[in-house]
Amino acid sequence: MSEPSEPSRVCHSDPDDRRWSDAAMGLLRADAQRSADTHLIKVDLGDPDHQLYLKDESTHPSGSLKHRLARSLFLHALANGWLRPGAPVIEASSGSTAVSEAYFARMLGVPFIAVMPRSTSPAKVALIEREGGRCHFVDDPAALGAESQRLATELGGHFMDQFTMAERATDWRGNNNIAESIFAQLAAEPHPVPAWIVVGAGTGGTSATIGRYLRYRRLPTRLCVVDPEGSAFFAGYRDADPTARETGSRIEGIGRPRVELSFVSQVIDQMIRVPDAASVAATRWISERLGRRVGGSTGTNIVGVAMIMAQLRAAGSTGSVVSLICDPGDRYAETYFDDTWVRSHGLDPAPWSDWLDRRLGG
Repeated sequence: MSEPSEPSRVCHSDPDDRRWSDAAMGLLRADAQRSADTHLIKVDLGDPDHQLYLKDESTHPSGSLKHRLARSLFLHALANGWLRPGAPVIEASSGSTAVSEAYFARMLGVPFIAVMPRSTSPAKVALIEREGGRCHFVDDPAALGAESQRLATELGGHFMDQFTMAERATDWRGNNNIAESIFAQLAAEPHPVPAWIVVGAGTGGTSATIGRYLRYRRLPTRLCVVDPEGSAFFAGYRDADPTARETGSRIEGIGRPRVELSFVSQVIDQMIRVPDAASVAATRWISERLGRRVGGSTGTNIVGVAMIMAQLRAAGSTGSVVSLICDPGDRYAETYFDDTWVRSHGLDPAPWSDWLDRRLGG
């Protein structure tokens, strides 16, 4: 009787790559272990029946809410075997995600390239370059993804693709995600379970994580997502149309010209479209009350908070509302805090400042 042929086998795994991946995973875990949680700041509205809390994500080492996302994306990519030593990481980003990913790429010793709209603020470009990243500019924001994939193919790197991966890279069940952190920090407050959480949509990852967590934990808190003018998320939600298209957003970090794959509309209870003049006004309004500048996406959040607070009062309901400080305002000194830039874009924040005073207290 003849001997059978040996079974065929193929091995693409490189032991050196695996050792590098193991070491990189250890670096990311050590960074997470060193990181403290961000503060939940109570904003005094002079209303004992309604509380406002802002989770200050600007205090992360890379300066924004996107620090959480960037770490999750790198962990996800490493766990999937997509990163290799020396191979560049490429990301499509309007700024803050790129800053945070540049931080982690430098930690792991891999090159980083941010594919960005040419209109991105110079301050964010400088932050990316300070972390050792390189900026690759495009004129059409809708071309960010295609150009990132082209570069990844050409350079033998990995396109991180936050707009697809954000909703799946974070463990929405807990594991110290932003939703779990919010509820732990509210435990001793008058309303430990908030009536509403208000967030913006950039990738859709934060709203997906919070919305899923609320359902998983069977919590009554409702989720409101604010969207700036020019972004497709609002129209996509309103019309149940994942193919919705818009021109793009002037509020950096949130809003997209198309509905991204990470946007999970089914977990959202309400969406609000916020005019850019209102976002600028609210950015300045809340910065004055906090005693420090915050970014434009935080201003968009505050407009949503004002509307939700009015909704609660109209219904005769008490409770708290939680939102986010997404990043610091020093990144926008030449845009949202520059009167010349504001006027050049045809924006008039003054009526919206009065509107905010009437709804949130002057």
